[in-house]
Amino acid sequence: MRLLRPDITDTSARVLFEVKPDDEESRGEAREQAGRYLAALNEAVDPDKKLVGGTGFEGSLFLEFENGGALWQLSWRTPEPGVTLYRWSYRRKKPNATWKERAAQKEEELPREEIEGRGELAEQAIRAAYDKGERPAGFQGQVYLPVDCR
Repeated sequence: MRLLRPDITDTSARVLFEVKPDDEESRGEAREQAGRYLAALNEAVDPDKKLVGGTGFEGSLFLEFENGGALWQLSWRTPEPGVTLYRWSYRRKKPNATWKERAAQKEEELPREEIEGRGELAEQAIRAAYDKGERPAGFQGQVYLPVDCR
């Protein structure tokens, strides 16, 4: 029997989210996994404590790499209960522009090789920003969090 490992489970709010890249194949996979996890978990809990697919989980944040050389955006949305989709995009370098001006630029899809190459560093930088911790070694830039994130 496989272990149940939903991506996000909030037992206080009794919701579950399965997180995947923002494409149709991944969306279907998230829907299937969330349904399977909910069915299995709800078999084991009291009827008045059943979990449901979470909703309303959406937002974005920006990361600036290489001291302004690359401005990435991580955005996420929950188009259906229990299914959260994320995507990375970036804005080209624009000399003398503030990050807000760059954030307003047209977004472009981030090349897969760059996502894979910097994804772990990006995750560490985001965690450090939220937890007010130390930036990871090798990260030269900033993380811009939404105003209402804390």
